[in-house]
Amino acid sequence: MSKVLKNGSDDAGHRVLLAHGAGAGMTHEVLETLASGLGDEQIQVIRFEFPYMQKTRDDGRRRPPDREPVLLACWRELAAEFAHPRLFLAGKSMGGRMASLVADELSPRGLILLGFPFHPPGKPERFRGQHLASIATPTLLVQGERDSFGNRAAVAGYDLAEGVETLWIKDGDHGFSPRKSSGTSLEHNLATIVAGMRSFVLAR
Repeated sequence: MSKVLKNGSDDAGHRVLLAHGAGAGMTHEVLETLASGLGDEQIQVIRFEFPYMQKTRDDGRRRPPDREPVLLACWRELAAEFAHPRLFLAGKSMGGRMASLVADELSPRGLILLGFPFHPPGKPERFRGQHLASIATPTLLVQGERDSFGNRAAVAGYDLAEGVETLWIKDGDHGFSPRKSSGTSLEHNLATIVAGMRSFVLAR
C-alpha cells in the first residue's frame, strides 16, 4: 500500500489523485490547501509522492526528481491502486506534466494541470507541451497569469486541444502567489482554484 494523504470520504462519488511538483512533496501548503478545500462527501482527494520524494522524506536528503519512466510508472501504479469509476488525475507542475503524458492511456474522467511547466523559465525554446495539442482527456489547465513556466501571453500562442479548458489565476506566479499591488491574495487565488476544480470534477 502506498503512503498517501486523504481528504474527503472513501465513499465519495469522485476521486482526485493529486501529485506534487519537482521541489516540494505532498504536504506543501498549496497542495494542503487545495486538498482540504476540495475533499468532502462528494470528492475524495488522494495525495501521493514519487519515489525520490518518499526517500527524501525517509532520510532528509534532498534528491533530484526520478527519471521520466519512473515517474510515469508511479502514475500508472497509483491509478491502478486507487481506481475509481470517476477518477481524475491532477498534479502541480511536474506532477501534472507526467499525468498528462499517461492520461489518454489511463482514461480517467478528467485531468487537472496546476501550473503546467510549458518551458523552463527564460527558455521558451524548450517547449514541453506539444502533446496538449492532441490530448483526448478532458483537461482543466490552471495557470497563473505571470507564471514564468508559461504566462498568459505565451500560452495564448500555444496550440491546445479543444478539450482543454483554461482557468487563469489573477497575477499568479508558478505557485499562484500574486503581487501585493494586484488587489488579490494567495488565499483568494487558491479559493478560486478549489472552486474551479470542484466545478470541473462534478460536471463529469
